Amino acid sequence: MKFPIQKVKQAGEKPFFFEGEVDLSTLEEAKNDIRQISPVEVTGQAEMKGEEIIVSMTIKGEMILPCARTLADVPYAFQIEADEYFNTSQYYTEEDDSEVHPLGGEVLDLTPYIKENVLLEVPYRVFAENPENTPPQEGKGWGVVDEKPQTEEKVDPRLAKLESLLDNEEDNK
Repeated sequence: MKFPIQKVKQAGEKPFFFEGEVDLSTLEEAKNDIRQISPVEVTGQAEMKGEEIIVSMTIKGEMILPCARTLADVPYAFQIEADEYFNTSQYYTEEDDSEVHPLGGEVLDLTPYIKENVLLEVPYRVFAENPENTPPQEGKGWGVVDEKPQTEEKVDPRLAKLESLLDNEEDNK
């Protein structure tokens, strides 16, 4: 999403409003959990205050993430409220911890900042709502272990002979 800085300057005291769709499909190819992302809707406003431009925007969309338990596709809708600060001064240099981005040129490109905000919104883990679509719980040589304690105690077969010796010793007493 790009627009000329001149439009923001022409708005004067009033904010410059913008809206549109941004294709973020490049996030699917990056090494993250996003399997698919639909084009996001971006609406917002930009205000000029001295040499700074303050952009307030709302980003809405939906992404497909893997379920933490089953790796099934889980749709995740999001709405992000974000503020970005830009400086148009040619003498401004970005400081290490500064949240103000320098602008070089006459066009304000919000796409990298939209991507950054979407990546920050990706949750640590999501879970599928339908447990019927879960993969099998057992396979050849493996099984899913439940966190609940086992009710029956299984004796290790290597120790079974020792247990029988202990039983014989108690019977002899």
